[in-house]
Amino acid sequence: MRDPKAHLDETLLWLCSIASPIGEERALCDAVQERLGRLRLGAPVRRYGDSIVVPLTRGTGGPKIALAGHLDTVRTENGPARIEGGRCFGAGSSDMKSGLALMIELAEGRRHAGSDLTLVFYAREEGPYAENELGPVLAQDPELSHVDLAVCLEPSDNKLHLGCMGSVHATVTFVGRTAHSARPWEGDNAVTQAADLLTELRALRPVESVIEGMSYRSSTTVTQARDGGRGRNVVPDRFVLNLNHRFAPDRTLDEAVAHVHALVGRRAEVEITDRSPAARPSAGHPLVKALVEAGVRAVEPKQAWTDVARFSALGIAAVNFGPGENAQAHQRSESTSLALIHEGHAILERWLASVARP
Repeated sequence: MRDPKAHLDETLLWLCSIASPIGEERALCDAVQERLGRLRLGAPVRRYGDSIVVPLTRGTGGPKIALAGHLDTVRTENGPARIEGGRCFGAGSSDMKSGLALMIELAEGRRHAGSDLTLVFYAREEGPYAENELGPVLAQDPELSHVDLAVCLEPSDNKLHLGCMGSVHATVTFVGRTAHSARPWEGDNAVTQAADLLTELRALRPVESVIEGMSYRSSTTVTQARDGGRGRNVVPDRFVLNLNHRFAPDRTLDEAVAHVHALVGRRAEVEITDRSPAARPSAGHPLVKALVEAGVRAVEPKQAWTDVARFSALGIAAVNFGPGENAQAHQRSESTSLALIHEGHAILERWLASVARP
């Protein structure tokens, strides 16, 4: 008799053994497509670049559900993929090949009748918003924009994370005038120009928003500072900050961008370099309520950005739920608990059974 736990472990190890750092997902995409293409599917696999859409079942009369997971990992130092001490070690084991393993197990286990279930494996999530392949997939695929609920299997320790924060990155450039440091009054120091803004940012406190019972905290943070001077005896004429504004789902992307411009004002030049919308929680959606009842460990707001925002922008309810360990994401020597993966699989099985059409 087939042992789903052992099969899950083997599948996760297989996924981790195929390197897929961002921008190099093709080998893994090819392997997953070949593996799932051998199954009896509801329709042929559809490929977009290094991303695939896998229609598992069709015509059931049940809810239309999409499970989505990214193929890429961050570039970290990891040894060979291995299982040791009840854990799987390898780049992406937590973020988010553990979620991909659940998707493959559902496909190969064939215990998902009663709903029209679609799997989405996509590339380039770990980079800029504009380069993420889920965007083109959603724009081109004929069915995905019509699903009732999308679940992004981001690492969440089997907790249900509702909604997500939006994110704006801005390059803030202070421009001064060089001078010899022996005669600084002849120049205009671009670094000290930033003092007032930096003091304001240091004093800022997170702003809390409660949406559908979920509490989100908006914040603005300097994450990089560079080009601070030409030499140790030269007054710097340029100072560049990266400003990251994280905003709650009660604010639109345009409002968030306007907030950044207003915060900086005329003190420096502002270039918006990356913008990602927020997503509302969808806490009252019947399929989300059913997932809660299937035994998730907790229900929390997502205090970060994920691709649920892309579905939400199309009017599709979407949530985050995955078996990976949140604390292990992007870590050197990344690993994740096999017990959590087994538990996550059982939760998804109970949920899909509960919402299936008889």
